Amino acid sequence: MVRNNTALSRYELDVDGTTAFANYRLAPGKVIITHTETPRALRSRGIASRLVRGALEQIRADGLKVVAGCGFVVDYLEKHPEFSDVVA
Repeated sequence: MVRNNTALSRYELDVDGTTAFANYRLAPGKVIITHTETPRALRSRGIASRLVRGALEQIRADGLKVVAGCGFVVDYLEKHPEFSDVVA
């Protein structure tokens, strides 16, 4: 389950005792995702995609828009047009 850690300004997903995360900055009506990071042990397992999907679902539920400030999120959004309504 992806959670919004507002104290650290990042979305987090715990897997196998480690945490993948997506850092963000807030702007009026927008969440700017600036960086995603997946621990080496979790790479190539689709964890980053699960993280970004969960973050986008929360952003949508909060009535906000997303600005892709990192390459992974840009690529994810290109491959998942079902989130086009969330893109600022």
